[in-house]
Amino acid sequence: MSVPVEMGIVATGTAFGEQLGVAETAARYVSDPTFVLSLGFDTYHRLADGRTSIELAAEAARDALDRAEVGIDDVDLIVVGNSDIPEYLGWDSSAAVARALGSYGTPTVLITQACAAWSLAFDHAAGAMALSPEVGTVLVVMVNVVSEQHSNRMAFGASVASDGAAAVVLRRGHPRLRRLASAHYTNPEFADLFRLEYGGSAVPEPPEGEHNLKVDPMAGVYRHFGREPKQFKAFVDEINGRLADVVDLAFTRAGRDRGELARLIFLNDNRQAIREAADAVGLPLERTNAELARRYGHMGAADQLVSLRHHLEAGELVPGDLVALAGLAVPGMHWFCTLIEV
Repeated sequence: MSVPVEMGIVATGTAFGEQLGVAETAARYVSDPTFVLSLGFDTYHRLADGRTSIELAAEAARDALDRAEVGIDDVDLIVVGNSDIPEYLGWDSSAAVARALGSYGTPTVLITQACAAWSLAFDHAAGAMALSPEVGTVLVVMVNVVSEQHSNRMAFGASVASDGAAAVVLRRGHPRLRRLASAHYTNPEFADLFRLEYGGSAVPEPPEGEHNLKVDPMAGVYRHFGREPKQFKAFVDEINGRLADVVDLAFTRAGRDRGELARLIFLNDNRQAIREAADAVGLPLERTNAELARRYGHMGAADQLVSLRHHLEAGELVPGDLVALAGLAVPGMHWFCTLIEV
């Protein structure tokens, strides 16, 4: 059993794009909205044209800092995660967020591992505290702004992608919302699933008449499995089986029992996916973030932190509750879980 660094969440901040109705806007994104409407999302958020992910991330960070009554000069490390396409290539958005906050000289780290970025950011913060006694306060900022030139927010997997940001102030020795342990698992067989085909160094320019918005990511998944139903079913079964594995491993590392689990905060995924995740860890659907997912949409790496704040403010979590913040990050196929004690 590992002995984690004592570290807790002092405060959480959030920021969102404009809230829009799925039913009212789905026709802008897909020719037949029937499937999108069947996913169970009511609303999502879209950042206004001309605004940037950096502005949204900084807004969430200021909210967290204000709530924690911490100045940016008191932060020892800034960890930023961006789970969608950044504004520029060859560019470190963690430094851009620090600049927007007026932070100069404070180390920054950028994590880009899709929806798992926030969990890895917590691990990095704990590691920094373990290695460097002078690191006592860490600002973690997660942002997701869909690049509508690269992907369709309503036709990329089985969710409705949403624009939002969440930030937390972590402090060494803080007694509330303590990170107890985390666990991760990667299946590299699926490394190419859901990738964007054009714009990288392999294919900088798409062939004539082609572009990323014409590529159906699910078609690539079916091709990977050779259109074999048994292989695809095994893939779906693995999604939920691996989730249970990482949750159990996090509990083992924390020296606790999964029977103590009070709530699962999953991705803001479609209702069926969240129900299957709840079944995998042995919880009823009402002890998940399923209702919040309907309202917020899928905000990439910001999902779990946004939902955690909402559950706390709604009085749905009490001191001593154990909460598993868990999910699956694609592309890359990374399962993750971070265990928090309220």
